[in-house]
Amino acid sequence: MAVGPATLPEQFYPVAGVRLGIASAGIKKPGRNDVVVMELEKGSRVAGIFTTNQFCAAPVHVTREHLAEGEPRYLLINTGNANAGTGARGLSDANACCEALAKEAGVRGHSILPFSTGVIGEPLPVDKIVAALPAALADLSGDHWAEAAAGIMTTDTRPKGATRRLEIDGKVVTISGISKGAGMIRPNMATMLGFIATDASISPAVLQRLSRELGEKSFNRITIDGDTSTNDACMLIATGQSGAGVATVESDHYEVLRDALEGVYLELAHAIVRDGEGATKFVSINVAGAAGQREALDVAYTVAHSPLVKTALFASDPNWGRILAAVGRAGVEGLDLEAVEIYLGDVCLVRDGGRADDYTEQRGQAVMDQDEITIRIDLKRGRIEETVWTCDFSHDYVTINAEYRT
Repeated sequence: MAVGPATLPEQFYPVAGVRLGIASAGIKKPGRNDVVVMELEKGSRVAGIFTTNQFCAAPVHVTREHLAEGEPRYLLINTGNANAGTGARGLSDANACCEALAKEAGVRGHSILPFSTGVIGEPLPVDKIVAALPAALADLSGDHWAEAAAGIMTTDTRPKGATRRLEIDGKVVTISGISKGAGMIRPNMATMLGFIATDASISPAVLQRLSRELGEKSFNRITIDGDTSTNDACMLIATGQSGAGVATVESDHYEVLRDALEGVYLELAHAIVRDGEGATKFVSINVAGAAGQREALDVAYTVAHSPLVKTALFASDPNWGRILAAVGRAGVEGLDLEAVEIYLGDVCLVRDGGRADDYTEQRGQAVMDQDEITIRIDLKRGRIEETVWTCDFSHDYVTINAEYRT
């Protein structure tokens, strides 16, 4: 079950300097493609943001170390096993996979960046992954973005991707990306897994800034269930193969490139919410008139994480009192209740401290019957505005997570 149209482009634009190979290791299900290798042209630059969960997975530790040590040449992604909660053995297993791929590809071990997603607490099946590496390398192609998007799925019901082309200094620049995630999503950095690549040339400082800022405004504004994963990672890759790019934020084309990248980040982040486990609604929660960013996000997330609000959304029930109650418990000090306005779409629910005089159940119901809904809250305290994206809670969410390991 997913909300809205398919989230995979009909055709991905290949990114010069990136090739992707997919293989089946049979980690969780025999015959399923569950190993993806992404090859980067020598000289490519990579920046990333990672989960803030203190029990972060072994591949997160290893990827951070390898990014600091040298030039990344390959990304190795497996599904079906998170290699999280696995202690020292997990670190050893992640490094063993890196060394095996490095040997096959003829590069150094620290040139490999590993990523895992799946069940927590189970040892990584290193032998299965290593056995699949030759097939993944033999499959490498610049046209395999769609196959890679499917290869990194876990409980996702559909693959997720985005692609763009723009012109800088008369040269065509390409951006393509894939993401995965459907549950255990409140990233506190990014999504469960996201990979965005461009053939633009971007200086290391600018790349890191873009990775941090774009991740914060996209993947770090989505939530399915309020759970921060142990394995979240979002990587931004710049191969420099187009011959055009930016060196500083003052560069003539910085804003153009940034806007194009932001479009890809947002599309991939929204795709995760649209494919939330059991989701039937795509919900934007916009908080305006806040005195600061923190209170805007506190209000937005309190509404987004309320089980009562989320179940009312699933039932298409315009039970606006649940939204009002969530705003009231968000911890905003000195909130002027008479000033706050709450809207469901264009329908005002709350004004002057209570139900708006012109509100009717019929008007509220018309909005709640839609698949895509905006909840808008104006605190009337300042000029700060933030938006968070979420979905409803359905019976299927409980079923999916109750039966996840079976």
